[in-house]
Amino acid sequence: MAQSDFFYPENSKRREELNNLHQQLLNCLSDSFDVTNELSGVLNMHLACRLESIEMKRNGTIKENCDIIIKAMKKIQKEVQRVDDVLKEKLEPTLYRKLQDIRERETEKIAIVQKVMSVILGEATSTASTVAVKLICSNVTTVVINKLVTVLAQIGASLLGGIGVAVLRLGLDMILHAILGAVERSQLQAAIKSYEEHLVEFKSASEKYHQAIKEVTNTLKCRLK
Repeated sequence: MAQSDFFYPENSKRREELNNLHQQLLNCLSDSFDVTNELSGVLNMHLACRLESIEMKRNGTIKENCDIIIKAMKKIQKEVQRVDDVLKEKLEPTLYRKLQDIRERETEKIAIVQKVMSVILGEATSTASTVAVKLICSNVTTVVINKLVTVLAQIGASLLGGIGVAVLRLGLDMILHAILGAVERSQLQAAIKSYEEHLVEFKSASEKYHQAIKEVTNTLKCRLK
């Protein structure tokens, strides 16, 4: 038992709760790295992009790792926008509007995209057209990614941003030491509350991002069977 636990018995329970929160944050960060790399791989393979894989900076801070993911996501958005610009330029306006129409069947949208996919890739493939439709004709690279980027930026700018990833693995005592180095003791409770709120937002945005990318990859697997 830590000495502080003798005077504040509730600290033991609080320590366990915070350790769980820290581990959840690490898990969300790690998953976001993995899913972003998966999406980059899909774009590289099927839309001739040249996106680099990213790795968690184990000796870096939370902010540094958030910034790595944000940078990669913005590159993904730029590549998808490049494809969308070509479609908008090469397709007749009525056909392009059909791509944005949620009432249109996905198979019809894929057929439309395939008409000009050769301009982008030099050849037209159904898998490339499927990827383009899944990403351009949905909110994956706009609403979903933008939300996650916003949450990551907020976490990076918060008190948590300056805490090292490795520190989070050492338990509450080291975390409190890191936090108390930046704020007064009276602010600790507010800092922990802010941490919890950020984590709730991060988990929600992260889950939606993962689900959206999984839908893309699952569709591709079905078409390639």
